[in-house]
Amino acid sequence: MNKTKRKIFEASMKLFADKGYDATSIEEITDTVGVAKGTLYYHFSSKEEIFNFLIEEGVKLLKNSISIKTAKMPNSLDKIRAIVLIQIKILFKYENFMTIILSQIWGNDERSKMCKNYVFEYIQLIEDIVKQGIKKKEIIDKDPDVIASGIFGFTCSSFIYKMKHEEVDVNKLFSEIDNLFLKKLKL
Repeated sequence: MNKTKRKIFEASMKLFADKGYDATSIEEITDTVGVAKGTLYYHFSSKEEIFNFLIEEGVKLLKNSISIKTAKMPNSLDKIRAIVLIQIKILFKYENFMTIILSQIWGNDERSKMCKNYVFEYIQLIEDIVKQGIKKKEIIDKDPDVIASGIFGFTCSSFIYKMKHEEVDVNKLFSEIDNLFLKKLKL
């Protein structure tokens, strides 16, 4: 990604997270970046394309991080622990991205549907690992849907709550989630 496109990407992400998609105008994006509309349109054909690019790039980063980290792990619970740690790190490092995707999952417009699909794909990834763990007798034999969505939801809500009350220590939060939730999954 070239320098100008990256600036558009980063400014848009911040504006969408702070103000919301609908309240952010192309003019605000170009003013924030310091480029003409023509320059923005050279890189992106519309605000919607910028939004879609943001979400796709963020999800790609998350999936790639998980794939690399878990590829050679034989134990399902270790894979889930790795996923939770990655999720916390992504929440911490890319707070604006997570704000956008989580705020957009409510509703039935195309943006909401796209964000929901990405969240559901992510939860499905966790569920597949949970199912493997149950099959290999590494994880308790309970509803994989509930476990996977619980992992996602517990991690997100714990991070958001901690962020509201104090500065988040990634490793400490991971340790707390591991002790309170993940260790209980072990068979």
